[in-house]
This record gives sequence, structure tokens and C-alpha cells, in this order.
Amino acid sequence: MARILIVDDEPSVRAPLKRALELDGHVVEEAADGAEGLARLSDDDGFQMLISDIRMPIMDGIALTLAVAAERPGFPIVLMTGYAEQRERAKELEGLVEDVLSKPFPLNEFRAAIKAVIERRGL
Repeated sequence: MARILIVDDEPSVRAPLKRALELDGHVVEEAADGAEGLARLSDDDGFQMLISDIRMPIMDGIALTLAVAAERPGFPIVLMTGYAEQRERAKELEGLVEDVLSKPFPLNEFRAAIKAVIERRGL
């Protein structure tokens, strides 16, 4: 299975997503904002996928995506947002992100979306 980094500033969001993916056999680690997420990805090349919220303090998910794409072209990234304007901003990232999920979402839909990316990318 895949080694995944989840980046979201809300622990109450990260925890159930982490548990859901671990139930599917993935190894999941967490970061509380984009800057921490970028540092984790830069320090450890063992991650195979990034799942990030868009709206966060310090470094948002758009900036994180652009930084990761520059550092690791083709790296699988899935974004999440509960804000329509952030979803619109994410349209600029076509070709850099696998999917943009609208919060709130049922965990089964989240798991299915991540499974689809993993299968598509052969992870």
C-alpha cells in the first residue's frame, strides 16, 4: 500500500482521514500546515502521495502544491476544501493535482477517491 502525508490545520479532520486510510492498509503521517508538510516531504522521499486542505495558515494548499510540483514533478496530490472560492483557485492547478474533494464528504467517498488515484498511478 501507499505511504501518504495528510496536511490539514484541523486535527479533527486529519484524525478520521488517517484512520480511514490506515484501515485500507496505508501508512499515513500528518502535518498541521503547508509549511510543515513541505518540510516533511523535503526531508523524506519515501512519501508516495500528498492529501492537503487548501485553506490553511502559514502556507495554504495551493502554495504547497506548487512547491511540491516544482520539487517532485508528477507527485500525486489530492486537495480538499470546504470553500467554493478555494475550489475555483484549484482549477489553476490542472495537471498538478489528481483531484479536488469538496468537504464535508463521507469517509467512504474519500476512501474511494484515494483508492482511484492509487490504482490509476500504480502505487
